[in-house]
Amino acid sequence: MKLILQHLKKYKVYVFLNVLAVMAFALVEIGIPTIVSKMIDKGIVLNDKYYIYKLGIIILIVAIIGGIGNILLAYCSSKISTSITRDIRNDIFKKAQEFSHTEYNKFGVSSMITRTTNDAFVLMQFINVLLRTALLTPVMIIVSVFMVIKTNLTLSLVIGAFIPIICIGVFIIAKISEPIGMKQQKGMDNINRIIRENLTGVRVIRAFRKEQYETKRFSEANEDYAYNSKKLFKLMAVPQPAFFFLLSVGLAIVFMLSSKMIDKGVLQVGDLVAFQEYMFHAMFSIMLFCLVFVMYPRAAISARRIQEILDEDPAIKNPQNPVFSGDESGTLEFNDVTFKYPDSEVPVLENISFKAKKGEIVAFIGSTGSGKSTLINLIPRAYDVSAGSIKIDRVDVREYDLRALRSKIGFIPQKSVLFSGSISENIRYGKQEASEIEVEESAKIAQAYDFIIDKPEKFQDPVEEGGSNLSGGQKQRLNISRAIIKKPDIYIFDDSFSALDFKTDAKLRKSLKSEITEAITLIVAQRVSSIMDANQIIVLDEGKIVGMGTHRQLLKDSKIYYEIAASQMSKEELAL
Repeated sequence: MKLILQHLKKYKVYVFLNVLAVMAFALVEIGIPTIVSKMIDKGIVLNDKYYIYKLGIIILIVAIIGGIGNILLAYCSSKISTSITRDIRNDIFKKAQEFSHTEYNKFGVSSMITRTTNDAFVLMQFINVLLRTALLTPVMIIVSVFMVIKTNLTLSLVIGAFIPIICIGVFIIAKISEPIGMKQQKGMDNINRIIRENLTGVRVIRAFRKEQYETKRFSEANEDYAYNSKKLFKLMAVPQPAFFFLLSVGLAIVFMLSSKMIDKGVLQVGDLVAFQEYMFHAMFSIMLFCLVFVMYPRAAISARRIQEILDEDPAIKNPQNPVFSGDESGTLEFNDVTFKYPDSEVPVLENISFKAKKGEIVAFIGSTGSGKSTLINLIPRAYDVSAGSIKIDRVDVREYDLRALRSKIGFIPQKSVLFSGSISENIRYGKQEASEIEVEESAKIAQAYDFIIDKPEKFQDPVEEGGSNLSGGQKQRLNISRAIIKKPDIYIFDDSFSALDFKTDAKLRKSLKSEITEAITLIVAQRVSSIMDANQIIVLDEGKIVGMGTHRQLLKDSKIYYEIAASQMSKEELAL
């Protein structure tokens, strides 16, 4: 397979040692029966003790060489297979970092996890078998068949009769197993998806008392995977007992024929002992070689699924001649921007134009589905615009180096994202080299300092997976602190104050004012109180700008904004 061969090139030394180990192992498997044959015919029959001792020492030397070869073979095959699997997983992960939302939606997160873990493991098993068996068995087949023919041509016809039966049987099993293997891997995707949905949505499931429904849904997916796995494993279990049955039949025929040959003096006892060993190795090597082809369809499916990810061309790519900085004018411009998702024909945003300068706060408000979050996701190029342009410091974002572009932005997502580790490590995610003073200062600005120092280990207190040991408001404040410590040119708050109480919200916005004087601040909000002080408020409705101005201007000029404000504020507040 192309994927395996590409990675094998990195481990040429180990492959060479693997081949040497194969030769040493083959020497033992074929050499010892040959020596034993001579020991019987020339040593035991003639009662030549010196000859027996001599050959015994040779057998010991050959056995030691074979033992070393066997150890080396096991080490090299394990080293290569595990290293290649590690490299493949690293390649998948690195590729995933380049993906935009489009590619994640195409493959699905659960499927990507399965490809990184389960599919890579299948390949590791196949590579290990390939290196231990596929290289050894051709050598064993050639040498064994040669020795069989050399020992006795008549008896070798018995093996010739059974070889086609073994090959045809294994070929049929391989053809049947391929579609089952595909169903099995898709079943694993489905199991991972359901588990992921249940773990992330456990509160909703319990709130709606859907435990039994989810248990049934998982059981069905698990049963489907188990059914296909059973079928596959049953098929994989057929060759070995079938082989030993054929071998037993073959040996019975050989012994019947050889008994007459020994009586006539045509065949020696030592040759018969050697022949049955050669016969076993010839037939067993053919079966093992064929079993590689039984494993191949499943490995090929896994390799194809992995290759799909590695070959995927990301929709968002670094330009060939990237720009690393603009004219430092501190401006953000949307020029007649239109955007529609790749799988949709209807634009989500249409003809969006506005300009923001350093020190200004621009807020976006509108009904659910009006395109607020989509608009701000276009700035760090989570998606690219379908028409128009977005410029930072008078340079189109599509011309920037991606790392340089995103380093200018401090993004606080709508859904808080924290990583397992300590509170300090999560805040430093925005600036790895930040000092303790910077960490504490950013926490104070984000109004997170008070709850952090109440923790048993303060800034070193652990954050569990997904921040499950923190409240929604605490997680939002840590997310804000992470962006503040970065000191970006552009702050993007995607409804990042929704979990905060009004008092904390007001204190946070007040402390932010001094921090964002040298940056452009974009705020997506549902609360009018969070954006009243914005220099410019943009009202969106069905992906279009239907109002733009200050809070007071929009109360007079925008019906939609007035309705939103009226639903949240008293008449006295509206009159102010």
